[in-house]
Amino acid sequence: MPKPAMQSPRGRVRGERLETRVTADQKSLIERAAALQGRTVTDFVLSSVQEAARRAIDEHQRLDLSVRDSETFVEALLNPQPVNDRLRDTVRRYRQATGV
Repeated sequence: MPKPAMQSPRGRVRGERLETRVTADQKSLIERAAALQGRTVTDFVLSSVQEAARRAIDEHQRLDLSVRDSETFVEALLNPQPVNDRLRDTVRRYRQATGV
């Protein structure tokens, strides 16, 4: 039978469990860092892991967008779209506005 969800000190309901094994040195390091910040080991670990997860996701998305944007840019250079009336009008208005 599953355990009921527990409420965290910050009022969030926690229903899932995450376990890991660490060396004595790793545990000592984590405990020291948590104590220096005045936090529980659980709070320290959860906050640290969440931040690392967000960074990993952000970096992946930035890289993915960067690759896609680069491919789109190169495609536009290699196969430019024909100039249409809308673009001509935009260039004309830009030149009028800037005096170029």
